[in-house]
Amino acid sequence: MSALEIRKGEQVALVGPNASGKSRLASAFAGRAGARYITFRDSYGSYGDRNYFMQQRWNLFTLEEEPPTAGEVLRKEAAAGDDPQAARRRLTELTALFGLEDVLDKPLVILSSGELRKFQLTRALLGGPSVLVIDNPFIGLDPRTRTLLTRLLAALAASTTLVLVLSRPAEIPSFITHVIPVRDGEAGEKVPLEAYLDAVLPPPVIRMRDVTVRFGDRVLLDRLNWTVRAGEHWALTGANGSGKSTLLSLICADNPKAYACDIELFGRPRGSGETIWDIKKNIGFVSPELHRAFQVDAPALDIVTSGLFDTEGLYRHPSAEQYACARRWMAGFGIAELAERPFLRLSSGEQRLCLVTRAFVKDPPLYVLDEPLHGLDEAQRLRVKALLDRFCGAPGKTLLMVTHYPEEYPSCIDHSLTL
Repeated sequence: MSALEIRKGEQVALVGPNASGKSRLASAFAGRAGARYITFRDSYGSYGDRNYFMQQRWNLFTLEEEPPTAGEVLRKEAAAGDDPQAARRRLTELTALFGLEDVLDKPLVILSSGELRKFQLTRALLGGPSVLVIDNPFIGLDPRTRTLLTRLLAALAASTTLVLVLSRPAEIPSFITHVIPVRDGEAGEKVPLEAYLDAVLPPPVIRMRDVTVRFGDRVLLDRLNWTVRAGEHWALTGANGSGKSTLLSLICADNPKAYACDIELFGRPRGSGETIWDIKKNIGFVSPELHRAFQVDAPALDIVTSGLFDTEGLYRHPSAEQYACARRWMAGFGIAELAERPFLRLSSGEQRLCLVTRAFVKDPPLYVLDEPLHGLDEAQRLRVKALLDRFCGAPGKTLLMVTHYPEEYPSCIDHSLTL
């Protein structure tokens, strides 16, 4: 039990496989430390939530007694505590933090899984515990609700020490500072989050620590911490002007401000002697800015083949094998018939398809695709989307994709970052 010592300022994840003893250790720690312990067993919460069961939910309007609302339950529990006035203040703060204003008047039995999760957390926090142990916080939640809950927990971590009990390393939120691995009922040594993930997950392709980018008085990226690991597929979202293009320029070796930031690409810190070509050879890239700048009136085959050399146009004579490779990729993307046509005489959609194919032609480990389907008709969009799933789903292939249309994301997307 000595490993379950948590210092002020630490946010801890207790991680181990099923039946490893995590819950027993967490419950014992909560009792010893005077922490509040809350466990989730499925989408709707713990076994103790007797107000929620199938007959009540689906026969709401035939019940003899009107079921209580979420607000009634919370206000009743706040009034029953040792310090009702403080509990009421806490309820007001938590309502604002969790966005519960529209939930309080709903009967408890009709809350969605996400709403019920926020209700249960609010209930656990009414007494103002300094430490909260949460067992299986993400179980049963859809991706959108998991993302929302992660943000709420991150905000909560500013004032409360959290101990999360999790089964999978991939579930560990970025605000966690330390991990305690559990196996066969025994807690291992507490280690920093980054060291633990590096030991159990694929290696980082991109790692940014407290990255800040300013242009004059405008802050485009503010203390960004972000790690992308081999084989992950990320959706990068945010409003226009939120910093997405700036972030991609740091990754693709196009922005000199990268040298002033703590950035690692493919295991090497920026500024450690690598050239921009060392970086670019590992990246397949397409963006609206690249499209606008690509004013090379060469045959489409040459445009696609230039991706093998990371140049805008051909400045060397490719081998027959390299040309054959480019033709195969063009056939795969359905543009083989464009091979001999001048690039600048193609339609905008045809040009974009050539540039997307150019990004794939060298079969790199990392694809950075900014609005890759921009300007394509519906049939082309569906074709390219399917190809993204096929090629990016291969083992070890990593994808960063930007689009303002969520339906354009391929099904392989498994992570998201919103700026």
